[in-house]
Amino acid sequence: MALNLQEKQAVVAEVSAQVAQAQTIVVAEYRGIPVAEITTLRANARNNGVYFHVLKNTLVRRAVQGTPFEGLADTLVGPLVYSISSDAVAAAKVVHEFARTNSKLVIKAGAYNGKVLDAAAVAALASIPSKEVLLAQLLGVMKSPITSMAIVLNALSEKKAGAAA
Repeated sequence: MALNLQEKQAVVAEVSAQVAQAQTIVVAEYRGIPVAEITTLRANARNNGVYFHVLKNTLVRRAVQGTPFEGLADTLVGPLVYSISSDAVAAAKVVHEFARTNSKLVIKAGAYNGKVLDAAAVAALASIPSKEVLLAQLLGVMKSPITSMAIVLNALSEKKAGAAA
């Protein structure tokens, strides 16, 4: 179904708004994937805060003009699905996890921090833990010496209490 000019402008405006807030864009070819599986992938993307849509490549090229993702325009060929996220790793994780179990979804490219990524770089980006997990790990590392010190002091006080008795 062809879009008229106003509909195209609306799509470009919507995608431009998503790109303006984005840290990561992942582009994948979806040829041959059943509708039920794409629906599952869309639901997973929505749950992770990822904008996940099949869009016309020419409209996306217009939307990314003048943004850090402009270098991605050369890779926008064929039937593609676009994953855009404000979280640095969410889009890569969602697409990569689905692509591991479904060989018909082929990651073509991505962009992060103004750099165009190939499929291997997108997979590497997907392997990075999320921001929440990294913060929890940092907190654990920071808390560990304090906890160890408290355990040692408690053991010393118990030893002194046992010696005094």
